[in-house]
Amino acid sequence: MRMYDIIAKKRDGAALTEAEIAFAVNGYVAGEIPDYQMSALLMAIYLRGMTDAETVTLTEVMARSGEQVDLSGLPGVKVDKHSTGGVGDKTTLAVAPIVAACGVPVAKMSGRGLGHTGGTIDKMEAVPGTRTSLSQQEFFDQVRRIGLAVIGQSGQIAAADKKIYALRDVTATVGCIPLIASSIMSKKLAAGSDAILLDVTMGSGAFMQDLDSAIELARLMVSIGTAHGRRTAALITDMDKPLGRNVGNALEVAESMAVLQGCGPADLTAVCLQLAANMLALAGRGDLRSCRARAERALHDGTAFEKCCQMFAAQGGDTRVLRDPGLFAGAKYSYDLTVRGEAGYITANDVEKIGNASVLLGAGRLKKGDAIDPAAGITLHKKLGDAVRPGDVLCTFYANDPALFAAAEQMYRSGLVICAQKPADPPLVYARVTAAGVERL
Repeated sequence: MRMYDIIAKKRDGAALTEAEIAFAVNGYVAGEIPDYQMSALLMAIYLRGMTDAETVTLTEVMARSGEQVDLSGLPGVKVDKHSTGGVGDKTTLAVAPIVAACGVPVAKMSGRGLGHTGGTIDKMEAVPGTRTSLSQQEFFDQVRRIGLAVIGQSGQIAAADKKIYALRDVTATVGCIPLIASSIMSKKLAAGSDAILLDVTMGSGAFMQDLDSAIELARLMVSIGTAHGRRTAALITDMDKPLGRNVGNALEVAESMAVLQGCGPADLTAVCLQLAANMLALAGRGDLRSCRARAERALHDGTAFEKCCQMFAAQGGDTRVLRDPGLFAGAKYSYDLTVRGEAGYITANDVEKIGNASVLLGAGRLKKGDAIDPAAGITLHKKLGDAVRPGDVLCTFYANDPALFAAAEQMYRSGLVICAQKPADPPLVYARVTAAGVERL
């Protein structure tokens, strides 16, 4: 078998066999196939696509390319959640404790942020002392003891994905639905949970910027999970607005804790409850209505917040900042962006540009290995659809270097449009996708 022939076959639009996909992926991981040939195959896939069967096979081969976590020794149905990324997307910090407080164990591996999208592990490490790297035994013991652990993803999970994604990132092949689906699902399958809920974000701050593409990605990932014996569902959620009002690591932790204490932003709270209810339903705890009621009880009676504090304490975190966010080390400088020109409504507020502005302030990284300032970020006072007048404060920037404000302001304003007519308010959740089909909400 030759890589040349596999590239030519996909270039001409034919479907690859399981043996051909395994040869290409495993050979690349082993260093036997050079970057330029794998790049050529990725571009051929980008242009020609893959059948569902090819994508299922690609996902399985990638999942088996590294370490696979066996959670079968842990009690109960283990449910995982994955978001395709966004700005202000701090749902895991609220959803995982809600689900665990309802008696469903959550043994979750999460990632770091890159570019305009945030990462759960970066947010957790904003809490002083928190360890996100645990041994497998520590991880399992913590789940058995308190029903909840969220840690960083091992570099050996789906080893092929790490190498292939690095190549996609520099060859303009990131935005390809089969490659996105196999990248996400290979890691989820290798992480070992019995059920998987996918939060597929859609809008200006997401990979998928239209509903049809988001549904297609969700449908494909659900079919992959189902084909591998995992209970899998997906929600299509809005990312034309950041969730909540805070963007930045310590700021987002504080907002997640507000949700768990019953005083968080309405949009963030609503999405968290939807996600939690769907995770509980996948775990077999009832229909969506009864699972939603369970989630609301865990939120309102304080058990979800206490479960979150238990997790952080078990991982070395200083839980005093969870109970009193004023104890977080704040940024030295702040800067208010105000409305210029005429009164009106915010009709566009590009979420990717908001995320990039937060990166320029130090809240994110442009490349892997960049340092993050946990205190940096943005608080939004006005969002898409809000009425504004000249002089109103749109948002507040936080940074430890005031020289960063000018570039961040330019980035933020470049995605801002104010017009006389109020825009339609997008729904928080557009659709639910299961193996049975698509339910538009």
